[in-house]
Amino acid sequence: MTDQVQTGRVQTDETSTSPWLAPGEPVDLTNCEREPIHVPGSVQPRGVLLAVSEPDMVVRQVSRNLVDVVGMAWDDALGRPLAEVLGVPAAGAVARSASAFGDLRERNPVELILDCDGTPCPVDAILHRVSHRADDRGPAAHPDDPSVGGRLTPIAATTLVVELEPASGPRPFSFPNTYQAVRGTIVELNRATSLPQLYDITTQAVRALTGFDRVMLYRFDAEYNGEVVAEARAPELNSFLGLHYPASDIPAQARALYEKNWIRLIDDVDYTPSPLEPVDLPATGRPLDLTYSTLRSVSPIHCEYLRNMGVRASMSISLLQGDRLWGLIACHHYTGTHAPPYATRAAAEFLGSTLSLRLVDRAEDEEHRRALQVRSTMAWLTAAALDEERPLADTLLGRPGLLDVVPADSVVVNLQGTSGAAGVPLPAEVVTALARWATEQGGDVVTTDRLPLVAPQLAVPAELACGVMAIPLPEGQYVIWTRAEQVHSVDWGGDPHNKAIAEREGYTVRLSPRKSFDRWREVVRNRSEPWQPTQCAEVEDLRTNLLEALYARSRRVARTALTLQRSLLSEPPDPDHLDFAVRYEPAARESQVGGDWYDVFTQPDGSTMLVIGDVVGHDTEAAASMGQLRGLLRGIAFASSETPAEVLSRLDRAIEGLQLRTMASVLVGRLEQTPEERERGLTRMRWSNAGHLPPVVQAPDGSVQVLDGPHPELLLGVSPDAPRREHVTTMARGSTVLLYTDGLVERRDQVFDEGVARLCAELGTLADRPVGEIADALITRLLPDGAEDDVALIAVRLNEQRG
Repeated sequence: MTDQVQTGRVQTDETSTSPWLAPGEPVDLTNCEREPIHVPGSVQPRGVLLAVSEPDMVVRQVSRNLVDVVGMAWDDALGRPLAEVLGVPAAGAVARSASAFGDLRERNPVELILDCDGTPCPVDAILHRVSHRADDRGPAAHPDDPSVGGRLTPIAATTLVVELEPASGPRPFSFPNTYQAVRGTIVELNRATSLPQLYDITTQAVRALTGFDRVMLYRFDAEYNGEVVAEARAPELNSFLGLHYPASDIPAQARALYEKNWIRLIDDVDYTPSPLEPVDLPATGRPLDLTYSTLRSVSPIHCEYLRNMGVRASMSISLLQGDRLWGLIACHHYTGTHAPPYATRAAAEFLGSTLSLRLVDRAEDEEHRRALQVRSTMAWLTAAALDEERPLADTLLGRPGLLDVVPADSVVVNLQGTSGAAGVPLPAEVVTALARWATEQGGDVVTTDRLPLVAPQLAVPAELACGVMAIPLPEGQYVIWTRAEQVHSVDWGGDPHNKAIAEREGYTVRLSPRKSFDRWREVVRNRSEPWQPTQCAEVEDLRTNLLEALYARSRRVARTALTLQRSLLSEPPDPDHLDFAVRYEPAARESQVGGDWYDVFTQPDGSTMLVIGDVVGHDTEAAASMGQLRGLLRGIAFASSETPAEVLSRLDRAIEGLQLRTMASVLVGRLEQTPEERERGLTRMRWSNAGHLPPVVQAPDGSVQVLDGPHPELLLGVSPDAPRREHVTTMARGSTVLLYTDGLVERRDQVFDEGVARLCAELGTLADRPVGEIADALITRLLPDGAEDDVALIAVRLNEQRG
């Protein structure tokens, strides 16, 4: 296999001094997954490493074997300018490459000629930078990859890492000509019509390029168990094709390094690590991060693993889909040490990158075709669900139907009192047990591909329902897909349940990698075909559509409709200069569902949009229209620079163009500040009103003003060409703005003007209270017996800008 159990700092005594392990604790299979492998403190001796401070170009840290390549003892090199260590011409070439614009690693290698006691010695210099943070725990960030290690603090300095590899013999080709070296293979990859062809072309080409005895293409599953899906090998070697390896063979910290440094070579598994001196980099007082090093030393456990396989040298190339490790090209050599020069490795890495791109393209094409087909089916089902003459269950179980959305053996539904099923029949008691279990899980969509293992108490036969995907819905309704057990065999490279052996060392026993890699067959039971993440996302969308269909079909499911309506009323943002309180109070009559809504969101330029609206009508159709208008208005207003009046005009035209056949009163406001206004403690509100009740503002001194325009405005949906006026008011810090719907101020015995006047009077008594208390007090005082109509309310306090 490939980079098994790469652990951290490699020392000659194979014990740890890292903060992750206790001092002196031996590194073995009991703790290797905790070893910080990016800071091993040593390098492989096929080359030497120098850590050089910038911009003075002084050597601050070196590997002990420096004399083998440079001819100077390591302790003589420390503290000296790079020019005194490598010579002026070589150091100048390094400095020029380091100072050039762009990614430093793309210019590797720098071809140098060193003077070794009068003899010219060609070497390849491989350069990269390490950036030091104030808090330098964990992997240090590469300048081109600042996401490593979580949240970063400001960069304090950089260290230039120079790795020198002797370049014995003629260089096969220079790095800029890498494409020429593999051009024929690229053409073949472009012509490949299947994944096996892509795999085989790549493994054959990498073996021909690098000369390894065996080259394998190794693919991960969702749990990072690996499978050899292609190989090119010397005729005398046995085949590893089709063998699987457990995820623990490549632990998480090793996979994380593979996602950053795409190629890794061990030219001799019996190498003696060359330690770095001093142990810690002086600039940080911590070990040098070797994440991007080509000479980085690897775990003694990994080398032992390779020796147990009979491997003398190895190389691995990462295969990525996006930023995620998809697989590896693993190269093994059995007949001795093997060290392809850097340019050859770069060409092989180029092939791996090309294969990664082809895999991504093919996966995206296949996913796009599948998604289009599912989207078409979902659109048809959504439209058909509006036909109230046909039971919803019958609609979903027809063709196309739910089995076209998610492939499964069976699907059962229970909606609006009607049950039905498609596919393989399931006994009623099994369906009941599954529905009850899914409801108990508490999620919007519940999935498992191993029901007998996660819910053995159900005693559901695996051949009927081993995999379950369920949508629990209100009032005991549900949709459930099931997949039967998928019994299959897996051929492992050695018994995965006995990955370790006990090795006696003197008076101690440690755990070591397994020695047997003979084919070991395991029969996997109690597992179904897994549910894919895309399928789960599509079922989430289907759930939303089902809720909307149930909402629109009957007032008997008004509680479901109310839940949907509340889900559209999201929490407001929390900028440091505004305090919000939003409220939604449904009418006291449970069967009455309305179209009131509010919305608050921040635009990319920092302005805050306030929206309050009320669709004409008090039924499920009004609520559905509310959802459409809210979504349209958000889409129009979010990223545009249009004024509130222009937003309302565009929304009016959209209602006409999309034939929504609805009318609504809507007020759109925009809170904005210039830097000068911020300094003066002022905020402007720009607003436009389409037939809605006027905003009310309470000044810092407690006085209340109604922001009523001079002319009444038409509702949306009446005339798409109606002009929309815009109003602007400037408010001082400490002011409170109130937007509301008519349910707050309208009564059978009270007209709007009286209700607004009473609102102002009550608001005047609530000065200096938090906006949340103001909102609650207004609802309590103005609606003592509950709301006759739905009420939506936004209260916003203009605070001092903090920070």
